[in-house]
Amino acid sequence: MHDMMTLVDATTARQSSFDRSGANRDFRPIAPGETLELATLEGAGVIRHLYFSIWGGPHYLRDLVLRAWWDRQPEPCVEVPFGDFFGLGHERPRFFQSQLIAVNPGDLGVFGTFGFNSYFPMPFATQARLTLTNEGIDPVTAVWYHIDYERTATAPGPARFHASWNRENATRPIGSPVNTTLHDGVNVTGDENYVVLDATGRGHLAGIFLNIDNTIGKWYGEGDDMIFVDGESWPPSYHGTGTEEIFGGGACPTAEYAGPYTGFHLIGNIDYSGKVSMYRFYRRDPVRFRKSLRMTIEHGHANNIANDYSSTAFWYQTEPHEPLRALPPVAARRPLDGADPHDRAYRRLLGLREKAFGLLLRSIRDGQALPDDLAYDLKVGISQTYFRRDYARVFEEAESLERRIDAALAAGSAP
Repeated sequence: MHDMMTLVDATTARQSSFDRSGANRDFRPIAPGETLELATLEGAGVIRHLYFSIWGGPHYLRDLVLRAWWDRQPEPCVEVPFGDFFGLGHERPRFFQSQLIAVNPGDLGVFGTFGFNSYFPMPFATQARLTLTNEGIDPVTAVWYHIDYERTATAPGPARFHASWNRENATRPIGSPVNTTLHDGVNVTGDENYVVLDATGRGHLAGIFLNIDNTIGKWYGEGDDMIFVDGESWPPSYHGTGTEEIFGGGACPTAEYAGPYTGFHLIGNIDYSGKVSMYRFYRRDPVRFRKSLRMTIEHGHANNIANDYSSTAFWYQTEPHEPLRALPPVAARRPLDGADPHDRAYRRLLGLREKAFGLLLRSIRDGQALPDDLAYDLKVGISQTYFRRDYARVFEEAESLERRIDAALAAGSAP
């Protein structure tokens, strides 16, 4: 709030996908293998807000890669699969609002496009360059975007925004028996912890998204966060007490929540199985380092559990930075297709996505509104059932909805 009532020597501008002809084709396509140059901003300034809405193939959230360079750095300072940057780390839709990242719905609920927003300030002294690359095999039909920024008379301070992605599929379990909580297990090194970030230089940790695909099908937590600052040995000066504590939850959370700085915004199943996603933003309590920072989390107490872990780390630091961890090929980034109720229900809805969007476009083209009951079920009802985690009902509603969509499409126009 202090920034909002303080006058500064800056001007505000935006780079966007607006139609330069004055028409309404305010989007950009990205063919497989192509890179969309989002913006190259010369001079000094701060990016204040990123906005995207995208229509792409079934895996666009991990096919697309967001990259950013500050001040003509040879290596990117941001290199993250698009969906993971915005908290959708399993390619599974969830709408949530935090202080720094928000994902909002559009028309058609889970079938439609989403509104992706970032409010991380991204300063630069001489230049900012942002790109979006389609590394998948499916074309991305439309990318709408805004990059809202300030031009400043003087260069901002030395710290620059960074973001990096990691995945370990699967983590290596330690102890016997494996994949069970061994409360008497011992971890006095942190060497086998899952690594969220390994940074060198001076700066501070700003936030993380953590995604776990819990293939063992029972409680997966008890993993402490251990943040090793400036090369210290175990025990680190920043040592936690369990996975859910990192993200502000009560013991073994089964209800989704999203707050300003902490959240469990995806909990696929109430029996802990399948996909979960969570976040922690250190907006008011950044973890500061002068030489290095190694942010780690146990995968189960004393690293006893083998699961699919992935994460995005956000931090600020002085340059130069160490090259970011290289992204694996697209095929190695894809999420697992689980047999749990949540994942089965999601894939059933994904199978309806193209038909649902086609019917909506036809109704717009023909100028003929959908009947109220069909419009509600298509745009609201089945999405609410999915987010309510009533997966048996999702299958029932999907069967009925698909028959009605097929009938409408076969009739040649919206009914």
